[in-house]
Amino acid sequence: MAGIYIHIPFCKTRCVYCDFYSTTQSELKDRYIRALCKELEMRKDYLNGESVETIYFGGGTPSQLEPDDFGQIFDTINRIYGMKHGKEITLEANPDDLTPEYLQALSQLPFNRISIGIQTFNDEILKLLKRRHSSSQAIRAVKDARLAGFNNISIDLIYGLPGETQESWNNDLSQAIALHVEHISAYHLTYEEGTPLYSMLQEKQVKEVSEDHSLLFFSELTRRLSNAGYEQYEISNFCLPGNYSRHNSSYWRGICYLGCGPSAHSFSGESREWNVSSLNLYIKSIEKGERNSEREWLDKTTRYNDLIITALRTRWGFSLTRLEKEFGQAYLNHALRNARKYLDNGELIIEKDHLRLTPKGGFISDGIMSDLLWVD
Repeated sequence: MAGIYIHIPFCKTRCVYCDFYSTTQSELKDRYIRALCKELEMRKDYLNGESVETIYFGGGTPSQLEPDDFGQIFDTINRIYGMKHGKEITLEANPDDLTPEYLQALSQLPFNRISIGIQTFNDEILKLLKRRHSSSQAIRAVKDARLAGFNNISIDLIYGLPGETQESWNNDLSQAIALHVEHISAYHLTYEEGTPLYSMLQEKQVKEVSEDHSLLFFSELTRRLSNAGYEQYEISNFCLPGNYSRHNSSYWRGICYLGCGPSAHSFSGESREWNVSSLNLYIKSIEKGERNSEREWLDKTTRYNDLIITALRTRWGFSLTRLEKEFGQAYLNHALRNARKYLDNGELIIEKDHLRLTPKGGFISDGIMSDLLWVD
């Protein structure tokens, strides 16, 4: 199996915390769609004939495209790669784009999953983040998506936001649970260098939440979603039984995927590639029949470290037998030796040949993964 990621870089406005590549150059949309379809054709051999099971439209703001734009992209994917094995086809969307009319049009396309970027239900914080929607629009968007026939809905939340309190975070969780969506992704805010929010932090216009509050927010997140019937299948991702994100899980499980569009990454198992993070340079190179991109070949140590960083984030962890088979006895011994103190403390567990985090270990997952990495 394999996946395809499509990067849609257009945004009406930029959120102050986001460091993903995006642009407000909507006048280039038509040229971009043509270039994107051409890239899909140029790279038809990348997946080596593997069946495409997941397609993910991320951004940027994919919901800035019109239904006809998606139609062109799907026609190209179907013609070149085939879609008969497509099990999960996801669209990321902003709540204010999801009018009933737009959702109805989307429901006629191959999309069977929608991921809505809500971030918070606190209107004051939404304004600080420069989000375009209100909490009421977010709630309405989820309900309208359900009415349009989408039965696999995910929402994104961010915690550790400036000015956030235990009460406001619990209110966000209560509202999220009340929507009965199939999937919830919840990420701790990161102040990425180069973003407006990072500058606001440096100028003391906003203040980071304390480490104690971060731990408290994460504890409430896991406890309340678990009580509501959600399974934590990855550190930041929760789903009702059977509704995990197939596409994101392919990243964590080392499954090959093709990424198209500016800044999009691809993974073949042996190498990583990424396109130039510029809409103008991307379009110009593709129009010439070229690709402005870079590639990194992955040696054994890099592949081992990738396994630790990705697989250990999930509820499944990784197979010790697989680790020994792919990397050898020395890497297995290294992993087990450095895992010992966490096994003794109940923060890691070996179960049915798989090494994985316990709920207790989830609180210090970054430190555990760091200790298991191989450093030359």
